[in-house]
Amino acid sequence: MKNDISRSVVALLAGASGLIVASLYYAQTLVGPISAATGLPPAAAGLIVTLTQAGYALGLLFVVPLGDLLENRKLVFCALLFAAAALAAAAASHNAAQFLAASLAIGLGSVAAQVLVPFAAHLSQESTRGQTVGKVVSGLLLGIMLARPVASLIADHASWRAVFALASVLVAMLAFVLRARLPQRVPDATLSYGRLIGSLWHLFRDTPVLRRRAAYHAGLFGAFSMFWTVVPLVLEGERFQLSQAGIALFALVGMAGAVASPVAGKLADQGYTLPATAAALLLGILGFALPLWMPDSRAIAIGMLVIASIVLDMGVAANLVLGQRALFALGAEVRSRLNGIYFALFFAGGALGSATGAWVLASYGWRAALLTGIAFPAAALLYWISEALASRAAPRQPLAAIIRKPGGSQG
Repeated sequence: MKNDISRSVVALLAGASGLIVASLYYAQTLVGPISAATGLPPAAAGLIVTLTQAGYALGLLFVVPLGDLLENRKLVFCALLFAAAALAAAAASHNAAQFLAASLAIGLGSVAAQVLVPFAAHLSQESTRGQTVGKVVSGLLLGIMLARPVASLIADHASWRAVFALASVLVAMLAFVLRARLPQRVPDATLSYGRLIGSLWHLFRDTPVLRRRAAYHAGLFGAFSMFWTVVPLVLEGERFQLSQAGIALFALVGMAGAVASPVAGKLADQGYTLPATAAALLLGILGFALPLWMPDSRAIAIGMLVIASIVLDMGVAANLVLGQRALFALGAEVRSRLNGIYFALFFAGGALGSATGAWVLASYGWRAALLTGIAFPAAALLYWISEALASRAAPRQPLAAIIRKPGGSQG
């Protein structure tokens, strides 16, 4: 039996994942000032977040699968240097086209985080894999949640350009730290890149667990992205008139939702993935339902939004770990590809949520945006019901029935 992953390596992977993925979210609370500086109209402001997520989805499909083919440490190093250059380009951009192109590139390079997560699973023993993945994903989620308040605070004292310039320096430094500290991992792969990419369709077609977990999280992540695109616009609007510092404080409190990650990992290790998934989806619905009854009091209304953000973030954090734990049980030789497909699909849901949220808010108002947000996890919950009914009607399937031809050699 191999030795389990050390705490220091888990901490390094968690911190690195958080810093890397934060690059995708700095712009969320800065949509207003970035739009004003680059000339984007309000109805198109969601593109600032959407294109970053689109770039991430492309990287998940065409870069992350390389984790099953190339030495992982070198792959992470190159991706991070590319991300650092893209962040610098965003800081230097002066019109919408330049910034949106840089946003796409930021997403593409930031997929290094999704090479690190299956790397952690590979280094872990089966009995602790869920907890290890939960800890690394906790760091990833803390990065997502810290990105918003940190970006707002820096922008409040300097400018939004300073946010991206500083991020560029930090990501470049991280690239060299990881190259020095991480162990090498050379996959046992015989596929060419073309066959590797071709195998993605076969993995999607032949892995019911992947399709279900991606659908569940696409619903939750679509709601999550919509919430954090729309709410900062509302908070800086006429009713609340919060400064960037105020929005930063609001986003900081929402970090409490990350505590759900290790709890979800333990539940998954103990075999409670199905009911825990339902709880996560219900939390997503509740996060949008609560603000529907927002009172007239400004202070209480902000408090209601804070609670909603924590509830929603808890649902997203828990469901992400549940999905990755289920997928990483299917075989080391396909982990990077499964993880890439999984993230690409639910990030497509996130991109849809970001673009839809800004448009619905501008066109139909706050209440319509909340109802649209509820629809995302509600649709996922309806799909979950079919799994719950099937699990009662049929005995548990062996692993061989869950995924066929796991090596991806079909391509």
